[in-house]
Amino acid sequence: MTETTCAATKTILLVEDDDVVRQLTAEVLGEFGYHVHALRDGPSALELLRSEQRFDLLMSDIGLPGMDGRELVAAARLLRPTLPVLFASGYNERELLEEVRARDSAAATNSIVKPYDFKLLGQRLSELAG
Repeated sequence: MTETTCAATKTILLVEDDDVVRQLTAEVLGEFGYHVHALRDGPSALELLRSEQRFDLLMSDIGLPGMDGRELVAAARLLRPTLPVLFASGYNERELLEEVRARDSAAATNSIVKPYDFKLLGQRLSELAG
């Protein structure tokens, strides 16, 4: 199976409050071959995570208004403890990754800094979701 074929069987829940970034990221994820559910806030994401819908990865911005990405993942872990997570942020990746891994060791977790390097984004997604 090629990487694109593997991705085509995977579903990503994308949570990003910036409309342009959300649309662009969803488009890129689709081009990688993933099925994408793109939402703008944590409560909407949690509602979907409570459903029977299968997700192979949660990709969330850290700086969401209201319920931020860290809070979203903490709540998501109660529903789906092993769901891999890719955090996105405009902040220093090394510091972010250290913080993310210290807080969230329940499942595969990584981070990426915006603006995205699309090759790196593809690598991170492949590592986490296959």
